[in-house]
Amino acid sequence: MKQNESMTDRIIRVVAGVVFLALGLFSHANMTLRVVLDILGVIALFTGITGFCGLYALFHFSTKK
Repeated sequence: MKQNESMTDRIIRVVAGVVFLALGLFSHANMTLRVVLDILGVIALFTGITGFCGLYALFHFSTKK
C-alpha cells in the first residue's frame, strides 16, 4: 500500500476517529447511531494511522506531495 495522504490529512483523520469513537462509546443515542459512529471512528483511525485511503486510490487522488 502506497501512502496517499498528507500529514495534515492524517492528523485530521486521527482526531476525527477519536471523536467519533468517543461519541459512539459514551453517547446516549440509539444503538444504530452508536454503531455507525464506532465504525466511522475505526475507519478514520485506520486510514489516519496507515496513511492510505482506499477511496483516494480508487479515484487516483492523493493529498501527499
